[in-house]
Amino acid sequence: MQEKKKNSFNLTLLKRILSYITPYRGKFYFALFITLFIAAISILRPTIIGKLVGNSIANKDNDGLLIGTIVVILILFVEAIGSYFRSYVAQELGQNVIRDIRNQIFSHITKLKLSFFDNNPIGMLVTRVISDIETMADIFSQGFIMIIGDLLTIIFVIGTMLYINWELTLIVIIPIPILLWATKIFKNAIKKAFQEVRNEVSKLNTFVQEHISGIKIVKIFNREKVEIDRFEKINKKHKTAHIKSIWAYSIFFPVVENLSALSIALLVFYSLFKINTPDANVEQIITELTSFILFVQMLYRPIRMLADKFNTLQMGLVGSERVFKLLDNQEFVINTPDKETANFNGTIEFEKLWFAYNKEQYVLKDISFKVKKGETVAIVGATGAGKSSIINLLSRFYEYQKGTICINGKDLRSISIEQIRSSIAVVLQDVFLYSDSILNNITLGEKSITKEEVIKAAKLVGAHNFIMKLPENYNFNVKENGGMLSVGQRQLISFLRAYVYNPSILILDEATSSVDSESEELIQLAIDKLTEGRTSIIIAHRLSTIKKATKIIVLEKGKIMEMGSHEELLSQEGFYRNLYESQFKGE
Repeated sequence: MQEKKKNSFNLTLLKRILSYITPYRGKFYFALFITLFIAAISILRPTIIGKLVGNSIANKDNDGLLIGTIVVILILFVEAIGSYFRSYVAQELGQNVIRDIRNQIFSHITKLKLSFFDNNPIGMLVTRVISDIETMADIFSQGFIMIIGDLLTIIFVIGTMLYINWELTLIVIIPIPILLWATKIFKNAIKKAFQEVRNEVSKLNTFVQEHISGIKIVKIFNREKVEIDRFEKINKKHKTAHIKSIWAYSIFFPVVENLSALSIALLVFYSLFKINTPDANVEQIITELTSFILFVQMLYRPIRMLADKFNTLQMGLVGSERVFKLLDNQEFVINTPDKETANFNGTIEFEKLWFAYNKEQYVLKDISFKVKKGETVAIVGATGAGKSSIINLLSRFYEYQKGTICINGKDLRSISIEQIRSSIAVVLQDVFLYSDSILNNITLGEKSITKEEVIKAAKLVGAHNFIMKLPENYNFNVKENGGMLSVGQRQLISFLRAYVYNPSILILDEATSSVDSESEELIQLAIDKLTEGRTSIIIAHRLSTIKKATKIIVLEKGKIMEMGSHEELLSQEGFYRNLYESQFKGE
């Protein structure tokens, strides 16, 4: 039952798509008017040509033949101009609509929770934003408006034929039931094939995106041949899906052509029978036969194309259904701020906090601690202890289930997300840099931050010297994800990015764990500058960072086991002492 519903034509979905044309309804109505005009004027050609053959040529009326020929040429010229404007306006309308939808969906994606991205592959999202939205443009350029045009042509042609000769009309439409049956089979076959194509495209995009992003892993573990074989299997399925659609077309179109030829054969046979009757009007029979042969071509062409265009419309609906499903996803961090502006230059307080990524599987359990203004607090613990989860919650990347987080006595959930993110800077261990200049990677396009301010900050954190050694200095393009820089240099850029935004609260998430000792000296200098007079929370694996902390929090399996200064915790001979001796004593 659900499958049947899934495969049915979704009028509700179509209405939702058409709602996006509201700002461009003038263009839409103009395209419909041109479509109606073309359908109406096109039926004049067969009528005129029939009369030219039956009257002017038979009676050797050269003047009538000349005038008729000129009229037919003018009609063809007007049709061509009309088709141009219809195609142009329909394409422009479709591009305007998909631009609006693409802007909307990208804006929507950027506002979703991080947990959404944990559960959905990036390649799938790229397919939604690029490929699926492109199919929606075909609804306007090749689908909806063209289907209306073909339907109008069919109605006008049949109406005109009935008006001229209803007997010939009935003969023409004898093969139509067979054509309608073949069209239904074709429509179902091609829709199923196109759905498979869309699914395989999504899989291809996901595979390619993941493996190009992780190309180093592929090379390090000598996985080239294995991954090529996996790609070939996915690509083969994609090819098979396309072949199915080609197979459907290769059968359907010859069937239509043969049925069209059958209609013409029946017309000729009936006309020959009529000519041999005693009271036959040969001139009228030839006129009608000529007109009806042309009408048959005009009738079968849109019927043949209707199936194809209807499937184009269906594929647009399939793509739009995927896009709207993403747009309807409401996995947002709830943003219901008070009108008051929060003061982030105050105490940060976690009180009886519980948090789970998946239902009741808590990774933080009853967490309570305070960070006073200007303090530097270090959080240590084994991998999976919950260190990064704490800073994710403070930045409101995820929602906690129990307890509270307060900034200067104000509940974090009552503060606008925009204010939280602009007041808290997070420097991650895995630095992401755009394929852009160093300057733009530092300012992130913020025009209020001048180059002079960036240079001044770079000198303070110790990044200026290595930047000046690069070609084009601050305009040096670091390429995708900063591939032209070392790990330490990328880390310094991330520190510099945080510094120029002048946050009230600084969070360092294992920011020194992946660098060599030489780079660590520069990064430690940057940390000292960044944390100077600023409330800071540091997740660290290096003793040099931890020793300078005002307070150290020791986490174990999501619980706070110990809290105090470096010296206090060493004297307790507990969790921190064991951690120190196993990880830090060598330093």
